[in-house]
Amino acid sequence: MHNSPELDGKYLGKITKDFARLSNTLKEAAYQLKARKISDYPIFVVSKGEAGIGQLLVGRNDIKELEWDFNFSFLQEFLDRNIILEENVKSFQESYKDPDEFCCLFVIDEDFIKFIYVPYPEDED
Repeated sequence: MHNSPELDGKYLGKITKDFARLSNTLKEAAYQLKARKISDYPIFVVSKGEAGIGQLLVGRNDIKELEWDFNFSFLQEFLDRNIILEENVKSFQESYKDPDEFCCLFVIDEDFIKFIYVPYPEDED
């Protein structure tokens, strides 16, 4: 697997359209995971097929214009599945961005698998 940093723009562009439509839903789901004390580290798994991690929150079969499925998950599931190793937890927690401002996405697409953080749109009051 090759995780080139140059691919970030490519994937951000592909995901941005779906993310823009779902940002309020994702932000609310992250809030609920924290408020219910399930996890302080919500993670949304983004894929175009069966990801094998997390629970489907909203997907291509739910909203016709979506290109991606969005599953919700959290740090403990990533540990349980050995996606994040115990010795890397502290590093993950230190690099994790504020979930009230950023959405943590775990993108799975063919040979590209990577965490990316996308800022939520600012509320216009």
